[in-house]
Amino acid sequence: MKIRINDKECEAQIGDRLLDTARTNHGHIGYFCGGNAICQTCYVRVLEGQELLSPMSDAEKSMLSDTLIREGIRMACQTTIEKAGTIRILSEVEAVKQMVGSNPLAAPAYMGKMGWESAVKFTETIAFQARREQGEYKLELWQLFTDVVAGIGDAIQLVIDAVQSVFSAPPVATTKTEQPENLTVCCGSTAENHTCCSNGNGKTVSPEFVRLHQHSTVSCN
Repeated sequence: MKIRINDKECEAQIGDRLLDTARTNHGHIGYFCGGNAICQTCYVRVLEGQELLSPMSDAEKSMLSDTLIREGIRMACQTTIEKAGTIRILSEVEAVKQMVGSNPLAAPAYMGKMGWESAVKFTETIAFQARREQGEYKLELWQLFTDVVAGIGDAIQLVIDAVQSVFSAPPVATTKTEQPENLTVCCGSTAENHTCCSNGNGKTVSPEFVRLHQHSTVSCN
């Protein structure tokens, strides 16, 4: 199946995390912690298909404010695709990029809002991280390290792809002008009226070729 991440069509399978789908397709989603529900940079806004995704996880409930949840914000590292259908998401990092490009003056207000929404969940977030020594959210240090390294590698590749897309302009097509061979122009003909003008093979040539011939050193015969 296909889902759309930041207006980019991505291949996905039922059971995939949104974060993994973005990473596989080089989508623009932040994930400094490698997808372990620590850094809170993988926020995405579900524009369509919320009902096709997994229910809100305990990690999301601990880190996302009620306001962000109402706005359709999810954590891509905690959200999986459960049903096939139309899914469209916009990552918050991409939303900020678009905002800075179109209306940079709106960025401070956005940062203030997100800071506030994080602050109101600070106590619950710390409590969630503190009890991660057991259960499904238990962190393995080696796994965390490898996930972070993989995340950095994916981020670097994303930057490389972006740079290449900017500097790899398509080559300019050049048109090669075919030179007529053994062109014979009837005396008195013009470039606009060349019914008796032909090349050496007896084929009618274009007015452009006639003009070229008339400006050449070949004499009219």
